[in-house]
Amino acid sequence: MSNKLYGRNVIMACQITGVYDVNRNEIIADDDYASIEAWCKSIIDLDLSGIIFHNKYSQPFCKKYTNKHIQFVKIEYDACFNPNVYRYMAYQKYLKTDNTISNIFLTDISDVIVLQNPFISDYYKNNTTNIFCGDEPKILNNDWMQDHSTHLRNNIKDFAVYEQKFENATLLNCGIIGGNIKVMKPFIAKLCHMHSTYNQQNTTAYTGDMGAFNYLIRTQYNEQVLHGHPINTVFKGYEKDRKDCWFRHK
Repeated sequence: MSNKLYGRNVIMACQITGVYDVNRNEIIADDDYASIEAWCKSIIDLDLSGIIFHNKYSQPFCKKYTNKHIQFVKIEYDACFNPNVYRYMAYQKYLKTDNTISNIFLTDISDVIVLQNPFISDYYKNNTTNIFCGDEPKILNNDWMQDHSTHLRNNIKDFAVYEQKFENATLLNCGIIGGNIKVMKPFIAKLCHMHSTYNQQNTTAYTGDMGAFNYLIRTQYNEQVLHGHPINTVFKGYEKDRKDCWFRHK
């Protein structure tokens, strides 16, 4: 993997193509710029630095869309993991080889755009020991999360205890996660360890990425997590005219 970066504050995303996506109920086509165009444009417009990890983009495609704001990094996808899970493995591997990054955000790419530069916000700069993330207008105890977490509940001893303790807590969304690298590197390492230990043999129709993320945040980082305004607009709110947040997630 390349060590070249265009800045010390970086927004990362991952697009694994040619693999069935259970959340979208489709296989994402290779070299499909339309699925990442809005994300890329928002990075460029705000003069930010973005890295897109991918498994199948062609060299001409990457060459065409690489610029001073957007970099492509090829990865070898491990089919033992769902794409939504394997992206954290790719981030962790990359961050082991690059020590120039000070602050990062990890985002979904096909349904997230950047509205403001988060790294220059006073709210960001005044909370350097915190983890920032997206959220949803739901509580943890909802039918989708109950189904989504079945595999983890059956494999992690205290998972049901955590679910009961935080049943009325806001549902956090891993489509937007960020913070200072000193906080994020160990967090990503713990998340990867969770998935490698408990989620590798997940044969359910649910990826487990949301379940693992909420479990890890609530049990180990609950006093450090910041979510909601000004980090993200209302999830699935499709608030196209809203500009007072860092990210829009659908």
